[in-house]
Amino acid sequence: KDLHPPVISLALLPGSGVFMAILVQMTIAGKSFIGGNMEIALAANLTASSVLGQDSAGTPRFSSRNCHISLVSVKTNLPGSMLPKVMSKFLDSTLQKVLPGLLYPAVDAVLNLVNAKFTTLTSEIPLGTAGTLQYALLNPPMMNETFIELDLKTILHQKEGNEVDLPTDQPSLASLPPKRHPKRDAATQLIRSANFLSTELSVLQASFNLNISNNMVLGLPPLVTTMLGALIPEISRLLPPSQPVVTEMQEAKAPVVTITREKSFVQLFSTAEFWVSPSDSAPESLFILDV
Repeated sequence: KDLHPPVISLALLPGSGVFMAILVQMTIAGKSFIGGNMEIALAANLTASSVLGQDSAGTPRFSSRNCHISLVSVKTNLPGSMLPKVMSKFLDSTLQKVLPGLLYPAVDAVLNLVNAKFTTLTSEIPLGTAGTLQYALLNPPMMNETFIELDLKTILHQKEGNEVDLPTDQPSLASLPPKRHPKRDAATQLIRSANFLSTELSVLQASFNLNISNNMVLGLPPLVTTMLGALIPEISRLLPPSQPVVTEMQEAKAPVVTITREKSFVQLFSTAEFWVSPSDSAPESLFILDV
């Protein structure tokens, strides 16, 4: 009873994993060896180290190593005269045997929660209906005293299942932003190259194709040929009388992402073909614009 919230301190161990120090305070109640009830209030320090590696599927995984428990203080409700040194040693040795089975599983439980988060790292992420994105570890995890670095390989699949060839450009580590945010104690950063973003958008390229009709453009005048003539006077004399217009947007070539220190640009190249659909004949193409 009276289990206090544990006080947990964590530190990254460069090159290996994470060191944990957990201060546990609790009260154990039971029958006394001399009759009546006895309570033992204890404080124990649990230290454990974990190693960050990879499982058979290539997913990052923490595993515990070197768990150790040391008793900080032990107090009972028995008078001091009734707790000779022999009994104190017996109590201490008993707790040393009982506490590992009580507390060590808690370390594994915490690590399992973290490992469960890692499994989502390698799960497939749908890119709408255009395809999927998946990450895999390219190299073993790198541990530093202030951060964990995961070098990820990206796998893109089109909806047909074909894998998309990705550029192999690797940004130099010297060019990456700082590993810690100056205004926060900790932060997670996902760094992607411009070429990767261009390729990812190319998988979504077909998703940018659409037909724009009157009921899709709210708050604008009706999409009719006379409106087009007002917008582009040069073609007004070539257009048929007022008739509904449909605009067909088609991606012309793959998108391009450009990233600099000051700005980032996404360029989408498409054509806009304007169609008129007379009631008594087949749809007719009016003109095409490069966008």
